[in-house]
Amino acid sequence: MLSARPGTLARMAKTDSFSVYDAPLAARPPTDPWVHALGEAAMYSPDYELLSRLLGIPVAAGKGSTTGALASGVDAWLSAEFRRAGFSADEVWPRPSIPRIMPRDIAMLLDGLPANLADAVRERLTSIKSVGPVDARYLGRAYEKQVDVSISRWDRGPEMLLSTKTQVSSFGKNLANRFEEAYGDAGNLRTRYPLAAVGFFFVQRSTILELEPDAFEKTIDMMRKLRDTVGLNGYTATGLALVSWDEAAPEAGVMVELDRVPADVRPEQFMTRMIEQVLSATPVSQHVRPRELMERRIIPVVEDEPGSDT
Repeated sequence: MLSARPGTLARMAKTDSFSVYDAPLAARPPTDPWVHALGEAAMYSPDYELLSRLLGIPVAAGKGSTTGALASGVDAWLSAEFRRAGFSADEVWPRPSIPRIMPRDIAMLLDGLPANLADAVRERLTSIKSVGPVDARYLGRAYEKQVDVSISRWDRGPEMLLSTKTQVSSFGKNLANRFEEAYGDAGNLRTRYPLAAVGFFFVQRSTILELEPDAFEKTIDMMRKLRDTVGLNGYTATGLALVSWDEAAPEAGVMVELDRVPADVRPEQFMTRMIEQVLSATPVSQHVRPRELMERRIIPVVEDEPGSDT
């Protein structure tokens, strides 16, 4: 039986930046995210209560000013939303458990192994970075890009590539750099993966409304201009959310504030557009469950699997 070298398991990290979110995510019962009826235009309803709960974890720990800590919460939430929409846990990265990045085919292999052997292989995977890396990195047209949330399989390749950014202060000062980077990343990824849904999701602290309202107007304008649904020089979809908390009482939690966010850049339209692109770029025998949820009907098609006779 495969076993780790003495001391290897003791040295391997059992937690990562997403571990603090594992319990809240596991405790959240999955719900149907679509609120439209059969024949109506698709209408997605994000779980904002879960986003508030997840972002409240780093804020309560005094890490609200650390955008990296908030970003992990945003990534965990978005990956949970795509799983909620019907995509499987092992094809949406980051996964809901360690290793966060692992091909679905390997997960299926582990499920088919005897329990003891599966546990040993799973432990070993976390130390083989080429198989279970910490970050999902994709080669674009010009350079390699770390992608924060993605849907990918060996037999399909990258289907969804999503970058997230958070901004809690110095809004106007850093805004131009944020969007310059975002625009370059969009062209880099879309020209190499023209069928993939390539998205950009931005979370800002709502203090921007009072402190730098001009920066907020520029944010909305740039979120719109970053899109290119026809060519390959912009994103398939972009989304914006504002969040707030009381610095004097961080334990009180985080609120998601969307009243001032225009409908065409809100998270609802972002999720809808990204999912539509993934489904439109694949045949009906792929992603059957997400299609059923979105189309509000049972689809009499069996999900294709690699190597199956169809």
